[in-house]
Amino acid sequence: MAGRMEGLVALISGGSRGQGAAEARRFVEEGASVVIGDVLDEEGEAVAESVGDACTYVHLDVTEIDQWEAAVAGAEERFGRLDVLVNNAGILKFGTIESTSVEDFMAVFRVNTLGTFLGMKAAVPALKRGGGGSIVNISSIEGLRGMRGTVPYTESKFAVTGLTKSAALELARHGIRVNSVHPGAVLTPMTADLGDMSEINKRFVPLGRACTSEEVADLVVYLACPESSYCTGAEFVIDGGVTAGSMFAAM
Repeated sequence: MAGRMEGLVALISGGSRGQGAAEARRFVEEGASVVIGDVLDEEGEAVAESVGDACTYVHLDVTEIDQWEAAVAGAEERFGRLDVLVNNAGILKFGTIESTSVEDFMAVFRVNTLGTFLGMKAAVPALKRGGGGSIVNISSIEGLRGMRGTVPYTESKFAVTGLTKSAALELARHGIRVNSVHPGAVLTPMTADLGDMSEINKRFVPLGRACTSEEVADLVVYLACPESSYCTGAEFVIDGGVTAGSMFAAM
């Protein structure tokens, strides 16, 4: 039985661990060929080796357009085409307006926002050559609402949401769909530094737990494959109910 992504070729940034690695594994399970890119070379090569011949790793600093162009060219050379781009790479820094340095603000902006723009800029010509495709930009619930103490991160993820909508309108006539995914708390190496969040999740997440990378990957598979053929310019939230409303009211 053919997989949901049979014959498709995908490029995933930030693929060395966490959500990106989970997405790569799920894509290959569904029949896709995958190029993962990251700056964590040793980890990325290990992921590609563990996934198998349908997955290859390239060094990719998402803030550099020439590295994006090389990754896209590598995907076309290795697998013949490019059908899917997942802008997954991201970093998290906390800070208020007063405490956030310009350097920290720009570091988050360059990876989360500029990196997403450059990924689309590099991939769109290849997607056009292939007759269309799907771009999935990983934003956050902090790209839908404010959160105290996360100024650089929130700004960057709101920008990703806006980029997604503009790109969807621009690229629809080329058969290229563009959607954003908005996870809440996800169990990844990036969030591991926050410590044990289980009690906070039980208190503030209606479903009472954090999301797994595999659950996010399942949603990304849907947006990458033909099942979502009428979806573009939309926000897909996977947050256990956090953005549905307040948990403070007494029951």
